[in-house]
Amino acid sequence: MSTAIYVRVSTRAQANSQTIEQQLTRLLAHSEANGWQVASDDIFRDDGFSGSQLTRPGLDQLRDRVRLAEVARVLITAPDRLARNYVHQVLLLEEFERGGCQAEFLDRPMTVSYSTSAQTMFGIMQGCSWRSTAAMRHPSLSCSAILNLPLSGAAAEKLCPVL
Repeated sequence: MSTAIYVRVSTRAQANSQTIEQQLTRLLAHSEANGWQVASDDIFRDDGFSGSQLTRPGLDQLRDRVRLAEVARVLITAPDRLARNYVHQVLLLEEFERGGCQAEFLDRPMTVSYSTSAQTMFGIMQGCSWRSTAAMRHPSLSCSAILNLPLSGAAAEKLCPVL
């Protein structure tokens, strides 16, 4: 199992203030300082993709490798580089944990385990707190659609029932 790196910028302003190359330099230096090898095919990047979406080419490849138990550790500069909202961050971190992969952030470290399920549910409920307003405008919207969660049907509604 390997150490991987995930980097992302979505806007031109971000690309100027914290480029992918700057992120890579910091993460590779951190990896080297800890004695971890990072192969070039273990670097996953999303240049120009919003962190508000869970479907991104680099992230999708990383998630596939985690599911195959090929990645033991993923280095990321900060949680907002992984995902822009807390609910997505928690979902991804729990997915990594289930795959035996530890996520390590250089800035603003964050850890999630199944013991934090109360925090997870609180974050999901915060994201759903405006569901009733959205449902009034468009009754067919489900909570998972509003939050852009990769869930559907009964499973999604169990996470966030009609308010």
